[in-house]
Amino acid sequence: MIRILCLGIAVGTAAALTPSLAGGGHYVVLTVAWVVVAVLLVTYGTGRAVTAKYLVPGTLLLVVFTVAPVLATVQMSTTNYGDGTRTTKRETVERILANSVVQAPDSPTFNLTVGTSGDSDFTFFLVDRATGTAYAGNRDGLKEVSPTVTRGFVTAAAGYTMLTPKQVNDAAAQLKEFAVPVEGGAIRQRGLREAFEGRTMLRYDEAADTITDTATGTSYTVQRQGDREYFVDGQGERLSEQSWRAGVGLENYRRAFTDPRILGGFLRIFGWTVVFAAGSVVLTFVVGLGLAVMLNDSRVRGQKVYRSILLLPYAIPGFISILVWSGFFNQEFGLINNLTGLDIDWLGDPWGAKAALLLLNLWLGFPYMFLVATGALQSIPAELREAATIDGAGAFTAFRRITLPLLLVAVAPILVASFAFNFNNYNVIELLTHGGPFTPDHPDAGATDILISYTVRLAFGAGGAQFGFAAAIATLLFVITGVLAAAQFRATRSLEEVH
Repeated sequence: MIRILCLGIAVGTAAALTPSLAGGGHYVVLTVAWVVVAVLLVTYGTGRAVTAKYLVPGTLLLVVFTVAPVLATVQMSTTNYGDGTRTTKRETVERILANSVVQAPDSPTFNLTVGTSGDSDFTFFLVDRATGTAYAGNRDGLKEVSPTVTRGFVTAAAGYTMLTPKQVNDAAAQLKEFAVPVEGGAIRQRGLREAFEGRTMLRYDEAADTITDTATGTSYTVQRQGDREYFVDGQGERLSEQSWRAGVGLENYRRAFTDPRILGGFLRIFGWTVVFAAGSVVLTFVVGLGLAVMLNDSRVRGQKVYRSILLLPYAIPGFISILVWSGFFNQEFGLINNLTGLDIDWLGDPWGAKAALLLLNLWLGFPYMFLVATGALQSIPAELREAATIDGAGAFTAFRRITLPLLLVAVAPILVASFAFNFNNYNVIELLTHGGPFTPDHPDAGATDILISYTVRLAFGAGGAQFGFAAAIATLLFVITGVLAAAQFRATRSLEEVH
């Protein structure tokens, strides 16, 4: 019964999502959803494919949470998606045409009610002031309807929610770009509860992909400028500053390897990124291992109490710890300078800021390494250390020749994973130093910037959000991290020979 119920839920979910996915044109997602359902039905709906019953769950999770996001990121990296290019070309053309609508003295006027059906787009419910006829209009055009009309305004319609005047005012920016196309013009909003039918001064020829100004006869064609496309005239003057989402191939990657702003500080930032990631792993592991070794001795009393205390930094949310430590590093009032009598400008000096980051990451990371090392130490048979002691080996020699090699067999993959995590540890950089301190020579590249924080600033800085470029950088970081992790796994393969 549980199997039938789960399969029914899977089929029902896919069936419920089908209309909205098909209506939105998301055919790839729709296809994947039904393929997954078909695999589940074939695997768990029959008594065959016993092996697949164990492999399918892990494979699906791998595809959904790892493969699909990576592929989506790579796909976005080949587009110019970002601020100013969030809409499709069709939507952009509609906005350009809507902005060219002008009202004539004899233009029809309507009582306006703005409605929405939950699909994030608007519908104009209009009542002609001259005839009293009610209409509903969206980006696809105008049609006559029979909604509930009260005092000349539409107050209700099946499947729609009518916006209040306050909600209409809050959506003014979106409604400014909205128009209902009609023959020879469009209907646009004028005020909170009024609309008019105006004449469009521009005409779009879809076959020729041109926009013509009917008043002057000027024709505008599509021309690429940088990573964006605009409608421009023969002299290269833009009809509008509005562009649209489009594929740009490898343009974002070319920019990443040729833009002087990026290359100017890349080598320095890459070097610090490796030092920061490796230093964080080494410091946390050494401290965590040292504490684990001391508390693994059966002669130590109150082991559970000490271990609980050492786990406190791990139990506190990381962002809270980072904000608290930022106060500790204050030059004038910080706890560290007050206790030690130092006068170090921790966050204002490049080397002080780097040391502060490593100290903070040590505090955040050593409890995790302490847990890992404790578990690994307890899995090593005590007979091996006893045999080494009988053979005359001292405590340090036994640890270096027996305990440490066996421990590294277990923790080496975790150390590699920790390095990969710290290689892209954006949170600690952003919350403590914001990548700074900055200098006049490097206003975009701070002394503590790592690759991810540096590229985030370039992709989402003053120039607006550039999601396509950010996706390209994320893809490159994924490749770099994967190569470094593969090299580290290869270097630690020799540990497998330890018995």
